[in-house]
Amino acid sequence: MAPSTFSIVACDLDRREWGVAVASRFLAVGAVVPYARAEVGAVATQAFANTTFGPQGLGHLEQGASAEEALTRLLERDPEREHRQVGVVDAVGRTATFTGRECMAWAGGRTGTSYACQGNILAGPQVVEQMALAFETSEGELADRLLAALLAGEEVGGDRRGKQSAALLVAKPAAGYGGFNDRYLDLRVDDDREPVTALAHLLELHHLYFGKSEPSERLALEGKLLIQLQRIMKRLGLYQGALHGIYDEETRQALRLLAGKENLEDRVFLDEATIDPPALTYLRAHYRAPGGKRRAPRRPLRRRS
Repeated sequence: MAPSTFSIVACDLDRREWGVAVASRFLAVGAVVPYARAEVGAVATQAFANTTFGPQGLGHLEQGASAEEALTRLLERDPEREHRQVGVVDAVGRTATFTGRECMAWAGGRTGTSYACQGNILAGPQVVEQMALAFETSEGELADRLLAALLAGEEVGGDRRGKQSAALLVAKPAAGYGGFNDRYLDLRVDDDREPVTALAHLLELHHLYFGKSEPSERLALEGKLLIQLQRIMKRLGLYQGALHGIYDEETRQALRLLAGKENLEDRVFLDEATIDPPALTYLRAHYRAPGGKRRAPRRPLRRRS
């Protein structure tokens, strides 16, 4: 079974981000298609995928090859190249895409400034066309724009066999957890009825947990805002004091526990008594505090029979 799919490889040179987004009617497509390395480039290998193309392609790019040169080197010694589909972006934003003659229709790709879209067994050429348009016209981090491209491709038919999995990989220098590697973002939905929608939810959570507001946007922990949080913490058994809206030591310690419980340590600033707006919005919605809306429960993943 080949990972017939639609994908986009791209980079944002200003943000120093390189990545791949992919969706398919194929189990765990994120384990097969995407490869990326900060300051080097990104590769998507699909159709009758040759998974050596990922590490080998990045190796060629790291040695100074352009996207087109790296792609040529990958294909020239591959006897099954007419069954392959590949997208490449290099360290300076040059791109290349290849679709072998034996890939199943509709199959093809499109390149633009700092991106390449490609897919096979698609509803039609409109899939890659709309992906390209969405990437070109969307804003935000590279991950946001890659997701926008996936959503646009899916909206006009995507993989004509249906939906099953999706993935989003972005590399950025020293942006992995703790700064120890370049894996800024590596999100996967392996089996879901709406994998791209589920992937969008994961990206939303990534931004919540790992994003940061500007210091000028942070909200003071005082008054009615703090009373709402004290009420939440009391309900959770983290706080035993009065609902007075005063940032005292008992409230501070309860907030430390709440931030730890919700993985919001990077969003709650205990020393300066402030909180990032997205964290407050999440807490209000999650615990249905006054001023918040109840968050719809996520549908659990279901395996296909």
